[in-house]
Amino acid sequence: MLPAMFLLVTIWLVFWGDSLFLFQFYKLGVLPNDLSGLKGILFMPLIHSSENFNHIFNNSIPTFLLTTLLFYFYKEIAFRVLIFSWIFTGVGVWLFAVNRGAFHIGMSGVIYSLVAFLFTSGTLRKYRPLQALSLFIVFVYGSLIWGILPISPKISWEGHFMGFIVGTILGFIYRKQGPQRPKYIYEIEKELGIEPPDLEGMYWQKVRAEAERKAEQEQELKIVYHIKSESSEDKNMDP
Repeated sequence: MLPAMFLLVTIWLVFWGDSLFLFQFYKLGVLPNDLSGLKGILFMPLIHSSENFNHIFNNSIPTFLLTTLLFYFYKEIAFRVLIFSWIFTGVGVWLFAVNRGAFHIGMSGVIYSLVAFLFTSGTLRKYRPLQALSLFIVFVYGSLIWGILPISPKISWEGHFMGFIVGTILGFIYRKQGPQRPKYIYEIEKELGIEPPDLEGMYWQKVRAEAERKAEQEQELKIVYHIKSESSEDKNMDP
């Protein structure tokens, strides 16, 4: 939660500073295909429109929530995912966005990257808690998918699109790092080269051995008949 809180406080401090100083903070955003716009790769997510309060407000809640979920479920790789989402989203905007003479600013690109990563990663890992997280992401932020389309000229759909692509790629790259589905004993034994006992085979072997033992006992069992002949005296006796 601390990284999420730190990030949220930082973007609000920058927003507050934008209203205090004469310097135009939006010029710290990404200007595609322009060398002067390269600095926006680092600063773009921190800058929000000082003329539109809804811009920073709408980004604050998902920034805090998604960053918290990232660091809670993916502690081992959370910093890397956040940094790469931050950097490569900006790089993608600078390289591929059309230069319309406007600067790209805002945290929304990183938000799209985190949404895509949490969904993709949870789906690939086949681990129920993370799959539940993926469903939660779809339920809460599924409508964000429309943001990658050029619906409004005032919205950086390129930033949304690049963030979505970066997050998806990161989900595939880090699919074997971080939390994993617990393995069953037979899976661990298989990895170690230990063959699990053939319980069914042992059962039928026992059944066959028992049947053979009974058959041997029946063969050994012999019935002996003793025939006693009548004596001559008995034969001559009158009835």
